[in-house]
Amino acid sequence: MTQTREPDAAASDTPPQRRGGLGGFGGSTVALGFLREAALLPVLVVILVVGAVISPVFLTTDNLISGVGQQVSALGVTVVGESLILLIGGMDLSLEATYGLAPMVAAWLIVPKAAFGSGLMWNPYLGILVLFAIGAAVGLVNGLLIVKARLNGFIVTLGMTVLLAGLQNGVVQGQSPYQLPQAFGFLGTEYLGKVPLSLVVAAVVFILAGLFLRYHRTGRAIYAIGGNPEAARAAGIRVDRVKIGVYIVGSMLAALGGLIEAGRVSSVTGDQGYQEGIIFTVFAAAVIGGVSLQGGKGTMLGAASGVVLLGLVQNIINLSNAPNYWQLAINGGVILFALALARIVGGESSAEKA
Repeated sequence: MTQTREPDAAASDTPPQRRGGLGGFGGSTVALGFLREAALLPVLVVILVVGAVISPVFLTTDNLISGVGQQVSALGVTVVGESLILLIGGMDLSLEATYGLAPMVAAWLIVPKAAFGSGLMWNPYLGILVLFAIGAAVGLVNGLLIVKARLNGFIVTLGMTVLLAGLQNGVVQGQSPYQLPQAFGFLGTEYLGKVPLSLVVAAVVFILAGLFLRYHRTGRAIYAIGGNPEAARAAGIRVDRVKIGVYIVGSMLAALGGLIEAGRVSSVTGDQGYQEGIIFTVFAAAVIGGVSLQGGKGTMLGAASGVVLLGLVQNIINLSNAPNYWQLAINGGVILFALALARIVGGESSAEKA
């Protein structure tokens, strides 16, 4: 008598969109997984060609590494945080406000009164701990209100955005603390050879997040929750705990992104984050990289591709001296073009749920 074999538990727990790619089963599955994750590559090739035609400086190492790389690092770290939240089927508009408030409070505690600080002159490393604590606290409050109190995530994080933006300017009375100590601005200013340290940090964050999602039990649970929270709960996954944890991690990554940006510009302005409207760019990078707004689908490789694409586009705009009043239209057009082309290349795997 032929015995039937039960499917392997580890394989059945792995969400369909994660099978394939590196570590997948079979050559055709590997190829399909890579195709899904690299759907933006044709768009990136087009952008590189256009940039090379527009400016001879575009393809130089200094421009791509020191220019584009350093500029997108802070954004990239924040995109990782938002992507994780999107994967569980949530969203967090307040990441842009955490991106501004956390480094603002930390800088205010560190710098002297003459530089628009509190005059407390805290140790910069203690200030950085406060920065991450603020990020964790904001994420925890968001998670509790959305997951435990079951309030609408869009409204909660919208309200939190406005609250944090008001605190960001209120703490310093609309001023911009400067004279940041070297330790506070280290991530945003230092280089490893010719490579910005901020770019290395962003790359490490993307890689660690990708490995966590692919190989860690909680990472697999994030995909399961985003795909079907009730089925995940029935499978024994602590859905509420995982969701709240993701909101906390997402906010802490936004705080880290804000720290990198503050170091890059050697100041924390009242405009950083909310007033700059970076959340639109964060969502755009994640979504054109294949992270679904409905949860359960997306990879860190795709999100990183979205960040690089938007960074290259902005760099081309700067090099071509395009008028400011056309820049938003150009960015919007590129995003729509990238979405359409990625959909064509990625097929059904890149489509949103009906």
